[in-house]
Amino acid sequence: MAPVIPGFDYRRVPVADGVSLNVAVAGSGSPVVLLHGFPQTHLMWRHVATDLAADHTVICPDLRGYGASDKPAADAADAAGGSAADGAGYAKRTMAADIVALARALGHDRFALAGHDRGALVAFRAGLDHPSVITHLACLDVLPTLDMWDVMRGTTAAVGFHLYLMAQPPGLPERMISACPDDFFGHFLDLWTGDPTAIPAEVRAAYLDACRAAVPSIVADYRASAGVDVDHDRADRAEGRRLTMPVTVLQQDWGAALGYDAAAVWRAWASDLEHSTVGYGHFMAEEAPADVAKALRALLAR
Repeated sequence: MAPVIPGFDYRRVPVADGVSLNVAVAGSGSPVVLLHGFPQTHLMWRHVATDLAADHTVICPDLRGYGASDKPAADAADAAGGSAADGAGYAKRTMAADIVALARALGHDRFALAGHDRGALVAFRAGLDHPSVITHLACLDVLPTLDMWDVMRGTTAAVGFHLYLMAQPPGLPERMISACPDDFFGHFLDLWTGDPTAIPAEVRAAYLDACRAAVPSIVADYRASAGVDVDHDRADRAEGRRLTMPVTVLQQDWGAALGYDAAAVWRAWASDLEHSTVGYGHFMAEEAPADVAKALRALLAR
């Protein structure tokens, strides 16, 4: 049986036609939604979620296409436009709408939102598309999609080889990854972890099991970030749209490695910004959960 977050209730919640999300909920008080990244599930928030549940309603879903949530075909109709070739079925606009619908179904018209990695891109899009709904926003260890592609160049871009692999048209990436899924997804769990003990064996196995069963949808999520998501970010930048809520960003020092000013990138999108460079590995909610929970509480107090 897959691990669960202790003390959390689990349910499936319909959020769109033919799409229900697996979600863990606990606590009471002002709502906070926590979105996981790659190659993980909602379990990555297990320590932070139990901490925050002491005085908040904490909602931890598996994103569309991940974990125990539904995995619609990549070319399924949605509000984002586009086609399977650019991943429209997994546009961050569509995935953000899932989260707004999820919170509303649980009785929350407004909520704070924190995301890590892929979940942070969904959170970013939710903040731009639903500014009256998202009260506070936290993004952990990402850049907005448009900026991410701008800083990936030269040999340093090799660190993001998976971005380019999964950006390819439908077919080849799915077959390549499906040929050795544990090697592929396990590579990132090993490479990006500063403290290997932060992801115990049973949790690692749950991540690999979940990813192995979701190769087409995970690839579609990444493909969208090389297609329709870029279009949406570019349109927002051209229109001068910015995040209007308090924003906290925690990042490793990728700017030093790749040659850009991460705080400046985020300031272009957010006026009320707290940006911190941290010394943890990528999976910071598991490696330093007390620090991450403290940062989220500070955000919620702004």
